[in-house]
Amino acid sequence: MKNKDFTFTIKSICLDEDYQPSDNTRITTNFANLARGNYRQANLRNALKMIDNSFNALAHWDNPKGDRYFVELEIVSVDVDIEGSSKSFPAIEVLKTNIVDRKNNKRIEGIIGNNFSSYVRDYDFSVLLQAHNKGQSKFSIPDNFGELHGKLFQYFVNSKVYKQNFSKTPVICLSVSDNKTYRRTENQHPVLGVEYQPNESSLTEQYFKKMGLQVRYFMPPNSVAPLAFYFFGDLLNDYTSLELISTISTMGTFQKIYRPEIYNANAAAGKSYQPNLKNQDHSLTQIVYDREERSKLGSEQGKFAEENFIKPYQAVLEQWSANYVQ
Repeated sequence: MKNKDFTFTIKSICLDEDYQPSDNTRITTNFANLARGNYRQANLRNALKMIDNSFNALAHWDNPKGDRYFVELEIVSVDVDIEGSSKSFPAIEVLKTNIVDRKNNKRIEGIIGNNFSSYVRDYDFSVLLQAHNKGQSKFSIPDNFGELHGKLFQYFVNSKVYKQNFSKTPVICLSVSDNKTYRRTENQHPVLGVEYQPNESSLTEQYFKKMGLQVRYFMPPNSVAPLAFYFFGDLLNDYTSLELISTISTMGTFQKIYRPEIYNANAAAGKSYQPNLKNQDHSLTQIVYDREERSKLGSEQGKFAEENFIKPYQAVLEQWSANYVQ
């Protein structure tokens, strides 16, 4: 059987206070969850204001009033089409930041990535991993776990369509793990802040490594906990200060909303830090967020991926993955 090829289609939509999720968006994403219900517009307006305030606090040079910049966000959706199938599947959803400099009346390209959503990742964690461990006394990981997803992601980043649309490789910014301990190092970056190192590798780290991504942990200025930055290449030298600030301000804001016990805690991480999702000493933002809905939908969307992508194209996907050469 001839190895079939995949093609990618990129669509983007502005994430502003008027944003309404489309029916086929991966609705467990932070921004789509915020954009539902009675408080939709206020949620989005407040979140975007938090991002702008955070950005200006970090980009404080030549910015005496703290209002020089604002951040524009695009939701970038990537569909994959298997050659000859005439059907596309929603593969990846990420955020693209753009920075507007009021002083110079200039729009500056930010970073692609930031938030990362994937139906296939939902399948791996919510369907495959759970089925593999059902009834088992000891937790284990299936053979080749994350390999198809990782290869699809790398194939996309190396694709012609990616390079036509984005000038730099993505940076994905996630929460730290609540079952790891992080130790503060002496390394400090002027924008990313103080570097932390985990006591051991997490399943998320291993999964993202199969996507070709390295990880480093930094606690930026004005933050109370480290963020996990997943990247290709050299995080500290491949991106400008403003690009990095756009990611920190955007994802730091979403984490304050999504995980206030960690990122809106009333005490900052010390030399040795273990995140705690049961931490009561935290403040809530003025933004309504349905965390229960989010976790439930991850399972539903994993099943959607299984029924509409994994099972119908299993033989094609297995052959493509086995033959994939970067």
